[in-house]
Amino acid sequence: MRDTQPRVLVVDDGITMRLFYRSVLEAAGFLVEEATNGMEGCEKALAQPFDLMIVDINMPKMDGYAMMRMIRSDPAVRMVPAVMVSTEAGERDAARAFEAGANFYLVKPVPPEELAEVARLIAGISPP
Repeated sequence: MRDTQPRVLVVDDGITMRLFYRSVLEAAGFLVEEATNGMEGCEKALAQPFDLMIVDINMPKMDGYAMMRMIRSDPAVRMVPAVMVSTEAGERDAARAFEAGANFYLVKPVPPEELAEVARLIAGISPP
């Protein structure tokens, strides 16, 4: 049994999506921190430890692919599991996410139950 709640960093430029992720992930037992683009996501990931990152692909300043490549090149945060999320449903889109360093790829809109299940699975957290 964990003595602290698992921490997740949600990186998405859409406030509606961040609120959705926060609601679902907090209900699943996670503490949620938010970032509005890949640059802010990198800064937050390096500033404090997370058990999981949920990263959108299409964002201003730095997209999700660039963020993942930067995270995976830094030994301090390289091993933090990451789920990339996008409206793009093509095989090539998922392949690019995995090439950038994602552990899992989801297509929006993601059903809340699936998001919670994937987050727990990828972060290695047992259901509450």
